[in-house]
Amino acid sequence: MTPSVLPLGDPAPADGVLPAQAAAGAAGRKFSLYAHIPFCAVRCGYCDFNTYTATELGGGASQAAYAETAVQEVEFAARAMKASGLPERRLSTVFFGGGTPTLLPAGDLTRILGAAVEQWGIEEGAEVTTEANPDSVTRESLQELFDGGFTRVSFGMQSAVPHVLKVLDRTHNPEKVPQAVAWAREIGLSVSVDLIYGTPGESVADWETSVRAALSYEPDHISAYSLIVEEGTKLAAQIRRGQVPNIDDDDHATKYELADRLFSEAGLSWYEVSNWSRTPEDACQHNLAYWRGDDWWGIGPGAHSHMGGVRWWNVKHPTAYANRLDKGESPAAGRETLDADTRELERIMLVSRLSEGLPTDTLSPAARKAVAGLIAQELVDPAKAFAGTLVLTLKGRLLGDAVTRALLVD
Repeated sequence: MTPSVLPLGDPAPADGVLPAQAAAGAAGRKFSLYAHIPFCAVRCGYCDFNTYTATELGGGASQAAYAETAVQEVEFAARAMKASGLPERRLSTVFFGGGTPTLLPAGDLTRILGAAVEQWGIEEGAEVTTEANPDSVTRESLQELFDGGFTRVSFGMQSAVPHVLKVLDRTHNPEKVPQAVAWAREIGLSVSVDLIYGTPGESVADWETSVRAALSYEPDHISAYSLIVEEGTKLAAQIRRGQVPNIDDDDHATKYELADRLFSEAGLSWYEVSNWSRTPEDACQHNLAYWRGDDWWGIGPGAHSHMGGVRWWNVKHPTAYANRLDKGESPAAGRETLDADTRELERIMLVSRLSEGLPTDTLSPAARKAVAGLIAQELVDPAKAFAGTLVLTLKGRLLGDAVTRALLVD
């Protein structure tokens, strides 16, 4: 998924060649691909991602032409990486996000995947995921995805309660979720479901209903995200006008604690603040690549990429994106090369979210001293901290920003 507002940055060259920093140490980092599919049947009221409905676009940006345009960027990316001196690496993970990737025919998704595998190869047993809405798949389309190399599907369930889905502008019938999950599991796909908590008007009982429903489908993985109200969205306007109540941090905390307890009782363990898996192997390897600072190329309008501390992002509008690729030019709108301090900030912010923990011997002397304060506040596990790894407690997960601030002392 990509945000609708792009950051500022330095100009990106038309040939896509990256600074030397991108190649430094690349052989020791994994390489992933993200493919952004920017189409939605209906734009949800809470969504701030770079997405478009089918009627908004034409030409090379249309749904019918999009697979060809995405393949053009795959081929461009392979040329640019080679010209930048990056070593040959097989794909370790691939993730199709959106939008709703499964609004494209399954054959289009497998075509994009096939082009990427042709350019880079793929590691044996690599995770290949697509996001999907429960009402945008059939058993036949899921079978085609599986046959084409996909290994995992992440269903956007969000809630099992109709009035909550209505506030979110979600169009699927919650009764379709178990059928879609059952199809995927029968075919052999690993299954994740996504939930959102804290929707205006959602009671704790509503949230418990959604959690228990998700668990009843026996997925391999569950993501549970707190609702964030983004400026410029329909939901933000409704809250501003008083049509629906604002979100509440205490309500979010209560619902997070409830979810964590119910997931744990059902045999799922948290491995990242917003994610739980049935086994370590069921954890989303693509998202772990982000949190561990590995390399990835983002395909699609507005998609972000990262190589060795060099980050860039594509032009936002699909028409501009397609036009640049038609001319053989990079679709990047801008880029930045992160300095050592910024990279350390991001490392602490991201790795500290993981259950595997942040090795304290990688912290600055001042940050290591700050760990004692985190122990006193019950934000980190004291036994693991004394053993050399900073692992968040439940309270620490709820107050993650406080942990980051404490570790970024001079």
